[in-house]
Amino acid sequence: MKISFDAVPLVGKNMSGIGWCEAGQTKAVVDLHPENDYTYNYFAGKTAAEKAERIRPFAGDRIEVRASSFPGMIYRALTTVFPLSYAMFFGKDADITHFFNYIVPPFVRGRKVVTVYDMVYKAYPETMRTRTKYMLNMGLKRSMKRADMIITISEFSKSEILKYFPEHESKIRVVPCGVDLNEFKPCEDPDKIRHCREKYKIDGDYFLYLGTLEPRKNLSNLILGYEKFLKDLEPGTKAPKLVLAGGRGWLFDSFFEMVKEKDLGEYVIFTEYIDSEDRTPLMCGALAFTFPSIYEGFGMPPLEAMACGVPVLTSDAASLPEVTGDSAVVVKPDSIEDIAGGLKRLFEDPDLRARLQKEGPERAAMFTWENSAKLLYKAYEELL
Repeated sequence: MKISFDAVPLVGKNMSGIGWCEAGQTKAVVDLHPENDYTYNYFAGKTAAEKAERIRPFAGDRIEVRASSFPGMIYRALTTVFPLSYAMFFGKDADITHFFNYIVPPFVRGRKVVTVYDMVYKAYPETMRTRTKYMLNMGLKRSMKRADMIITISEFSKSEILKYFPEHESKIRVVPCGVDLNEFKPCEDPDKIRHCREKYKIDGDYFLYLGTLEPRKNLSNLILGYEKFLKDLEPGTKAPKLVLAGGRGWLFDSFFEMVKEKDLGEYVIFTEYIDSEDRTPLMCGALAFTFPSIYEGFGMPPLEAMACGVPVLTSDAASLPEVTGDSAVVVKPDSIEDIAGGLKRLFEDPDLRARLQKEGPERAAMFTWENSAKLLYKAYEELL
């Protein structure tokens, strides 16, 4: 087969979960089936040299790279009103082209696959940028109609898609995300953890959140829950810090303002975007990983933390219980008291932490990129 992957999520300055999902699945598909011809397609625009550098480690010498000099933002804007042909930029020879970020553009030759991660723009529109909501409202219905197959990442997300687009049930296949167990594993080098603490100015024990700083991650309630956790501690107890690590998303300023308003600056640390090589040691150094999101199509960060043997606190919302099973402390995301109680349990109960440290890697091992790629490739074969 000749299989093309739309690589736009891989060449952005700060890769999001969508990019890491594409990287994990495409690498594993190529590893499992080297007999095929593979291509990464992306619009380079004015930052061609930077994007070529970013795509290189993913492409290696096994995936051909096709970069168009046409600006991607202009192409996406034009295709909302005018059917500008994708094949004009990337050719007509692919048997399958897989788009990993919701939208299938017009006039793609061969079979078309699209990954739709969740329906957050329908379920919680107030947590999204206006621009993103506009793009999805304008393009997703048309995109799923163009697609020959729709991939989603959990049974929860499948049920959500069917709630709003029941006409596409026969096209949907569930392909869970995975975790790279070679990268995310208990850290055996304490120097790496110490270096990470120094680099991001973290002193002492800490609870960690790692992900985009945006409303649907429920960071406001996490901060309020952490504030209550501090108040509930015995006087004189040395409290772990709360480290909020990740790139600045929509409305991120509200989190800085809340920390300042609550006078928590001594306890809450914002690290900004985390370099990819620092993610594992930063997780491994944490007392616990916190991820009380209100809506996730899958939830890769808590799974990565579990693979590292780090106790996890997560919410009982959306797909998260499907991913973490019984191997995490589960709280109600809308309850400040519940979040505070979960943090206190993790801080005060070493037996609980020890159990989760043991069970986490076992649970994470159920979700490998190899298993994900097998399901994805089965979908490709079904199409042809």
